[in-house]
Amino acid sequence: MKKILSVLLILALAAGLLLTSALGEETEDFGGVTLNVFNWGEYIDSDMSVIRNFEKKYNCRVNYKTYESNEILYTQIIAGDSWDILVPSDYMIERLIREKKLQPIDKSIVTNLDLLADGVKNLDFDPDNTYMVPYLWQTVGIVYDTTKIDPEKVEEKGWRIFQDPEYAGHTYMYDSERDAFMIAFKSLGYSANTENEDEIMAAYEWLLEMNSAVHPSYVTDEVIDAMAEGYKWLALVYSGDAAYILSENEDMAYCTPKEGTNVAVDAMVIPANATNPRLANLFIKYILDYDASLEISEDVGYASANAEVLAELSGPGGTYEGNAAYVPRGGYELDEFYHDNEVLRTRLSDLWFKVMSAN
Repeated sequence: MKKILSVLLILALAAGLLLTSALGEETEDFGGVTLNVFNWGEYIDSDMSVIRNFEKKYNCRVNYKTYESNEILYTQIIAGDSWDILVPSDYMIERLIREKKLQPIDKSIVTNLDLLADGVKNLDFDPDNTYMVPYLWQTVGIVYDTTKIDPEKVEEKGWRIFQDPEYAGHTYMYDSERDAFMIAFKSLGYSANTENEDEIMAAYEWLLEMNSAVHPSYVTDEVIDAMAEGYKWLALVYSGDAAYILSENEDMAYCTPKEGTNVAVDAMVIPANATNPRLANLFIKYILDYDASLEISEDVGYASANAEVLAELSGPGGTYEGNAAYVPRGGYELDEFYHDNEVLRTRLSDLWFKVMSAN
């Protein structure tokens, strides 16, 4: 009898080991270790349940902090701050790859890259997802109040609507040198990545004319609630924020100008000095999976990097069905990704201070 019990005990223990092995990461316990995540503001579900569920799943703690721009993020990195997960935009990732500040994604852990939507696959700055996995994506466009501004006028004027004195005192401009200069470049028929000094100065003059014409209020994330409440008539807005605004205020509409715009992908990366790379890779896999991707994208309004979620939220019965801002315009020849460019970066930084001071 004892021999039988011993054999059964051994089999039970073996079964338990096989169960653990079969489940792999699903049963990993990180003993309360802290994962440090640095992300954009307004870029996670509002009740943080995605983070809480990850903490429970892996018995860890997530130290979740936010920033307002890629440039602020970069200053933290070069200062030597240690983070396990960052979510920079494409051009900043390009820079971080070149400067060897990232470590490769562990694809033996992140095994769900096949879930990615077509719009975020094979991006030229990291075509094989060696260093990054897309989180959310977007365009830059115009949100406007249809009770104050004729949609035909917005479509016809495009970015030049921001130079129309009829909207003086009724305009928000996003406090981002790259995005503001982009609309000037595109309005003038130039590339958003130009290095040509004459074109850069022409865009600078364009922005000064905008200041004189409409005296815009320069804002960041506060534009979301402000436009949802209808405080102003016109705003430069990221499409994900626009999707939320349109869902909250039926008078608001979204326009992606025919002159072209920026298409941006914000992606999860692991810094070279990350202290918990295995847990970081598990976090990336978890965020890309259906449940977390759905909860985040549905809450914040930015386009999901998960193809199934993108189709579900924008399709029949989806939260963003019929919402013009949710799915970024695809395949338009005048739309561009930003690229890291030291010449352009330096010039825009110098000129942006003058633009802001002149308003």
